[in-house]
Amino acid sequence: MTITKNQNGTTLTIGVEGRLDTVTAPELEKEIAAVADGVNELTVDFAKLDYISSAGLRVLLSAHKNFAKKGGMTITNVNETVMDIFDVTGFKDILNIR
Repeated sequence: MTITKNQNGTTLTIGVEGRLDTVTAPELEKEIAAVADGVNELTVDFAKLDYISSAGLRVLLSAHKNFAKKGGMTITNVNETVMDIFDVTGFKDILNIR
């Protein structure tokens, strides 16, 4: 998995490429935790994400809860495979997906 970050003031965009699974989810969790204090709005770009597991969903849910108290979290560029996982798990109704 490759993570890219682009911060503009208190808004952060994180791009995730590859697989977000049990092995890689802790890395994303650390990246989000490291910037959480200085960021109010988080956008997670999944344009290059191939797969997400339950471990990845847990990281997203945790980030969603943290940023709901601030400016919010948005997930963008979700492919059909990942959207199917969001749909089956009910995350489509919880997360702000564009």
